[in-house]
Amino acid sequence: MTDELPGHACRLFAHYEDPAQLPAASSHLVLAKILEEGDRADLRWLTDRYSEPELATWVDQHGDRQLSSRSLAFWRIVLTRTGPGTRRAGEALWPL
Repeated sequence: MTDELPGHACRLFAHYEDPAQLPAASSHLVLAKILEEGDRADLRWLTDRYSEPELATWVDQHGDRQLSSRSLAFWRIVLTRTGPGTRRAGEALWPL
């Protein structure tokens, strides 16, 4: 990723000195933060840069360490992935 973060996504990285420059050096951080906390505009920007198979591969390889269990389960369902935390048909998405 060589594009700068758009202004709307910089709010997710407010604790960094220059969040607009993060993507080139920290793509895993950017992916994790946007998948975890991003809104529609942030996700649209992310999916303009990564294909669905690329995102699915990232979730498979890094999601268990970089996403909350709730986000990991959500993205596995959205990206039709399998593995620990994947919901089975008829199972509550977030059981209490």
